[in-house]
Amino acid sequence: MPVPAHPRSHRPAVSASPASAAASHRPAADRVEIRLPWWAVALPAIAFAALLLMIMSPGRAQAATADPALGQLIERTLHLLAP
Repeated sequence: MPVPAHPRSHRPAVSASPASAAASHRPAADRVEIRLPWWAVALPAIAFAALLLMIMSPGRAQAATADPALGQLIERTLHLLAP
């Protein structure tokens, strides 16, 4: 029995006679149907566009002028631990 690819996929109608079912039976590969929700296509496209915009306009980025607090904390910790 084939497993549905999507919860809303429909099941084929079961015929009354086994002879007609055997004659009209097609392999499952002929009827592959994949349904994606709208956000499964939209979110990767939006993320790609955002990353592309960040790559295309690096001139807006500015370097930080002050040392970050985390860097100072690590530096002081290393000085305290060093012999």
